[in-house]
This record gives sequence, structure tokens and C-alpha cells, in this order.
Amino acid sequence: MEHRITATDLARRLGEVLGKIRYRGDAFLIERNGKPVARIGPLPGGSVSTLGEALRAWVEAADNDASFADDLERVAEQDRVPESPWGS
Repeated sequence: MEHRITATDLARRLGEVLGKIRYRGDAFLIERNGKPVARIGPLPGGSVSTLGEALRAWVEAADNDASFADDLERVAEQDRVPESPWGS
């Protein structure tokens, strides 16, 4: 899908735009003063991975680590919101 975006919006939202290009295959027509000046989109021949493809690649890429779930639980236990955001 192609979207129209101003150069100013592109500058403000570059990370979001690049994410949409990378993960959704979107393209953007960049305008300045209401006139198209550039187009940005996925590389030709590039593939957009689906979540299922990414999960399958992740599962196939590494051996299972039995202690990983324990590590995640320890991290979750340590992750607490501070009482005062100014005190941290």
C-alpha cells in the first residue's frame, strides 16, 4: 500500500515509517509544498516476513535453553514501577 506523507511528517515519524516499510511492505510518496518529491519503499526483491515466518525461523535457529524461562521470571520479578519517577 502506498501512503502520502509530507517531508516534515517523515522527519518526525521516520522510525514508524521505516517499520511500516520493513514489516508491512508499505511504500510512501513524500511531498514537499504539496508536490511529490520522492518515494520510499521496500527494496525490490526484498521479502516481507510474516509473524509466522519469523517465529518459525526463530524456533529453527537455536537449541532450546531450559533455563531461559527461569531467567525471564527473574527479570519480571525485578521489573517494578518506582513509587516516584523522580527517585530513580
